[in-house]
Amino acid sequence: MSRLRIFHDATPDQPELVTTDLAEIQRELAPIGVGFERWEASKPIQAGDPPEAILEAYRADIDRIVAERGFRTVDVVSIAPDNPAREEARRKFLDEHFHKEDEVRFFVAGSGLFTLHVGEKVYEMKCVAGDLISVPDSTHHWFDMGPEPSFVAIRFFTEPDGWVGHFTGTDIAQKFPRFEPGQAG
Repeated sequence: MSRLRIFHDATPDQPELVTTDLAEIQRELAPIGVGFERWEASKPIQAGDPPEAILEAYRADIDRIVAERGFRTVDVVSIAPDNPAREEARRKFLDEHFHKEDEVRFFVAGSGLFTLHVGEKVYEMKCVAGDLISVPDSTHHWFDMGPEPSFVAIRFFTEPDGWVGHFTGTDIAQKFPRFEPGQAG
């Protein structure tokens, strides 16, 4: 289940808000420019389907986002718990960073934890299958795919190097909980 927790950046063990309500999540994220939507596939898809089938199942929503935002590239990325590079892949995004274009991800399957640091607030968004999150360019954040990552996601890009992370050098990400997919809530 999708979940938003909001913290003051000085109190990583005391959330000020915890919600799983879609409308409330959208209301809380909108003032910081973060978009959050739920999508449903137009046709059945299953584990192991080729990227073309996955993209076709979400074609109407993909085309809408591309038209609205001017994205030039859309792809499908997937990582499984048995991936030999999973620890390196996880570590790559655990430190606070930002991108020079919006980071837009749709979770086809699995889950991950986007954590955004805006002003003195930290917005921890657990995304699951069916969730689209849109993080504005230059927003400081980190992403945790968990110790045994398992997800399929659709990614949207404007420029070929848009995914490049620019790291802030702070240690704030280490102060907040890590993603453990089996944990409740």
